[in-house]
Amino acid sequence: MSELIELSYQERSELESIRTFGIEPRQYKRSLALLLLDEGESIEEIAEQLLVPRRTIYDWVIRFKQRRDLSPKERILDATRSGRPATAKGIIDPLIDKVIDDDPRDYGYNSTVWTAELLRRYLSKHHKLKIGLRSIGYALTRLHIRWKLPRYVLARQDQFWQQAKGGSNAASGLVIARLCLCWMKQ
Repeated sequence: MSELIELSYQERSELESIRTFGIEPRQYKRSLALLLLDEGESIEEIAEQLLVPRRTIYDWVIRFKQRRDLSPKERILDATRSGRPATAKGIIDPLIDKVIDDDPRDYGYNSTVWTAELLRRYLSKHHKLKIGLRSIGYALTRLHIRWKLPRYVLARQDQFWQQAKGGSNAASGLVIARLCLCWMKQ
């Protein structure tokens, strides 16, 4: 028996079943650490065997003791944490699927086709969801909807477009000079 933790028969049997049938590696490690600690192994030996710092095992014991009102299986689970928000996968797919065949003008948008940006605005306005364009792109792919990324710059002729097409500067200058002369003659 350890001075850090003393498991009851019920706690021990539940931790044994978690260790035997546990699917998640974290639960397996925590239950094994608590069982070994109850059997009298030292913290250093357990930490070395499980390849975790000693402080982690102390934290597991403290958390296990603090959650006495829960079952042993729930006591070794991770605590809820703030962090990265839940993904939009599965949340926005049915919402997009519902409106993608409709005309955006029916929803008050000045467009005849849905774009990723328009879908983002729709989800924000009608469903109060803040979704990124990448998540919308992934959802459209999952729904097997073909779409294109919008062009942010309209197709404007570059000042050197003739060079890009194989034309020469001399030829383009000559055309401009002829146009100017024709204009001056009139």
